[in-house]
Formats: sequence, C-alpha cells, structure tokens
Amino acid sequence: MQPIFETERLVLRPFELTDASKVQELAGDKEVAKTTLSIPYPYPDGAAESWIRGCNERSKDGSGFPFALVDKDKHLLIGCMSINVSIPHKRGELAYWLGRPFWGNGYATEAAMCLVAFGFKELELNKIWAAAMTKNPASTNVMKKLGMKFEGEFKKHILKWNEFEDVIYYGMTKDDYDNMNL
Repeated sequence: MQPIFETERLVLRPFELTDASKVQELAGDKEVAKTTLSIPYPYPDGAAESWIRGCNERSKDGSGFPFALVDKDKHLLIGCMSINVSIPHKRGELAYWLGRPFWGNGYATEAAMCLVAFGFKELELNKIWAAAMTKNPASTNVMKKLGMKFEGEFKKHILKWNEFEDVIYYGMTKDDYDNMNL
C-alpha cells in the first residue's frame, strides 16, 4: 500500500482515476511537456487514465511510487513527484513535473525532500538520482537544493520534438543523506 505524506503545504497521495482530467490539463500544457523527458504533447485523450492505472501497478510491485501533489488549502492537484525504483540495485530515480501555474513557489523542492526521506528511510535505497534537460534550470535547482551532486552531462542524449537535448544527472547516496544536517 502506497503511503500518504503531508508537508507544510502539500499532501502527497496515490493518483486516482478522478485525477485524470487534471493530469491531462496540467501535463498537457506545452510549456510543461517541453521541460520533461517523457510527457507527450499534445497529451492524448485516455493517456492519463492509462498512466494512472500503471502508477497503481508500479506501487503494488515496488518498482515505482508516483505521488499526486495536492495543495493542502485549495485541495487542487498541482503536479507529480515519483521515485522509480531499480529494486536489484537499491536505487531510485526522482522524477517530477508541476503544472505551470504552480512554478516558482518551492513546491517541487518541498515534495522532493519528503520523497528523498521516504526513499532512504522507508525504501532503504542506497542511491537516489535525477535527470533534467539542460534547458530546464528550475529542475536542476531542485536537485541542488536537495543536496544532490552533479554527476555528469550527456550531450544530445534524448530526442525531444525533433531536436536532440543535453541531459544532466545529479545524485546522492544514503551516506551523503545521512551526513547532511537536516
């Protein structure tokens, strides 16, 4: 059973099928899609429902924990924060997106801090890493605020909308996390 977390301003909970229209609206924004590695644009009808069903399956088998980010006060879905787990390697990828109206408010960092703690303390991961296109400095800033360290840049690593994009990687180990003053 996937847990539910509360931070100062957010509830992190499993996605529900009733979230599908809001997922399609927020993730389907061209500005959101262009800053992510895998969100399609235009966002196809029915894709959110299929994705949510997949989220639930991944949390059941322990290979991924996608959380709906919900504003506590307004009870609005604002984005997604996930840990995708490589079980044999005890490693997790932190992945996230926020709806454009919610950018620049620190929500991604707030949610990411919660999920990094979950990854190391509850899932007993040895490493958590994240990636972003170099043209997405806001995502890179989230990684840095978490205490992740730069691990490398892959030039022209993904093809996004007929252009090759550079991708940077950041990560931290359990030892790094334990040595942070939290």
